[in-house]
Parts: sequence; structure tokens; C-alpha cells
Amino acid sequence: MDTIQVVVLALIQGLTEFLPISSSAHLILPSQLLGWPDQGLAFDVAVHVGTLLAVIGYFRRDLWVLGRGCVTAVFERRMNSNVNMVLALCVGSIPAVVVGFLADNWIETHLRSQFVIALATIIFGVLLGVADRWPRMNQLQSNSGVTLPCAFLIGLAQATALIPGTSRSGVTMTAALLLGLGRVEAARFSFLLSIPIIAGAGLFQMLKVSSTPDAMEWSVFAWGVVLSGISAYFCIRLFLASIERMGMMPFVLYRLLLGTVLLLV
Repeated sequence: MDTIQVVVLALIQGLTEFLPISSSAHLILPSQLLGWPDQGLAFDVAVHVGTLLAVIGYFRRDLWVLGRGCVTAVFERRMNSNVNMVLALCVGSIPAVVVGFLADNWIETHLRSQFVIALATIIFGVLLGVADRWPRMNQLQSNSGVTLPCAFLIGLAQATALIPGTSRSGVTMTAALLLGLGRVEAARFSFLLSIPIIAGAGLFQMLKVSSTPDAMEWSVFAWGVVLSGISAYFCIRLFLASIERMGMMPFVLYRLLLGTVLLLV
């Protein structure tokens, strides 16, 4: 990989990982338009590490509170809201882990075409728009936390993000909005839910890399981590600061345009 490819792909991954616009749809365009070769597993690991560090760094105080609350619950032998949130994150992660384990090879073989990515970008973009306009009369989750049944349903939606073009953050926010969460609460839960998924995907890819004889280019790895991490951190920050007043419609329109371009390229 040359320097331009490293910079462009790392920034694309960082900027699109947490926005509801599908990172896979964006990563296919440079290779199609510029004829770039596949970036390889090592680079995929690098950008996963970068985005994981970004979301952990942004939510470091929340994670500290959750961890401390769980320790307190153990010593006091009673449940609290922090334990409920950790359980919700665990329950929400199960469907994607199961589906990924059972269907990863099939998805890789049959669903990575440009047509599928374009179609998923458009269809799930429309669903995001519907969810954003969905009447949310009882936003109980905003005060009491995400319930385990809601977490499981959001987790089922997250499992569909294994289809390229769906957008993990987009589909989890869509489900959360339909279940009654506000925009900020939906985005926050989606981002926290990404931590175990990104960590698991990164570990899985790292195991694949360790089994290949090709030497890792450590400079490429380092740049991938740094650029994807910085861009992802500021992306999360700006998104949460503006989503309440901006809404999801700009992303919906963008997805429709992007999907159409992919169909025409």
C-alpha cells in the first residue's frame, strides 16, 4: 500500500465506522474508481484497533462508571443501573456473534458484491429515515436505561450489519429509534454496543493475520491505527453534539445518493 492509499482508507474507515452511512460502501469506491488493490487483513486490523481506541477513549468516563458500578453491585449483592447497562450490552452483542460465527464464510462468498452493497445502502437508509420520523411517545428508556428485551432486539438488528452496506451504527440506531429511544440515547447505546463487536472482529482478524506468512508492515499498521482513531474520535464527538438538532435525514439522503452512485459505477 502506498501512502495515499493508507491515508485515504484509514480516514474513510474512521469517519464512516460510527456514522450511519456504511463504511463498506465507502471503502469499495476508491478501489473501483482508482483501481487500488485490496488493503489486506493487517490493515483491517489496524483500523479496527484505531476505531476501538477512539470509542473507548470517548466513553472512558462512562466505562469507568459502569465498571465501578458493577464492582459495587458485587460487594452490595444487589443490582443497579450500571449492571443493567452492562447486561444490556452483553445481550445486544450475542446475535451478531452467533450469526457471524455461523455465516461469516457464506456472507463473505455471496454478499460482498457491489450490487448487494448498493442495495443495502439504499434500503437501510430508507429504514433509518422511517425510524427517525417514527412517533416516540414513551421514551422511558431515556431515564430507566435500555431494557434487556430492547437490547436483544437491537442486537438482532446489529446482526444484519454483517451484510455489507447495511452500516452497523445505522441499523442499531434504526432499531433503537423504533423502540422509543431518543436520537442521542440511540446513538450512545449504538456506540457502546460497538465496543465488544469491534474488539471481537479485530481479534478474529488478528488471528487470521498471525496464521499468514506475509510480514506485517508496521509503519502502515501504525498509520492505520492513528489516522482511523483520531478521525473516529472527532466523528463521534461531532455526531453526538449535533444529532439532536440535525436529525438523521441528511444521512438518509446521502445514503440514497451513495447507493445510486454505486449502482451506476
